[in-house]
Amino acid sequence: MTDMWQERKRPVRLERRYEFPNYSELRDFLDEAAELSEARGYYPDMGFGTQYVNVTIHLDEDNDEITPEQRQFAKELDKLITLTDSI
Repeated sequence: MTDMWQERKRPVRLERRYEFPNYSELRDFLDEAAELSEARGYYPDMGFGTQYVNVTIHLDEDNDEITPEQRQFAKELDKLITLTDSI
């Protein structure tokens, strides 16, 4: 997970903003993120415009802190940027 992720305390969550040079690359990222979410069973909140995506990973109901699996999911989202750059 990069230092671009911010851990918020109230409520506890991870947040990151991804920026893209164009809508096409943003769309590629969203498609890959959807596949990753389905595979991992994590569904972060995502809000987007034509060149950015804001991602929020909230706590699971059974936890009071960010889990190692959620941090790993954030790392995997970061890796998608490298994949979309090479498309």
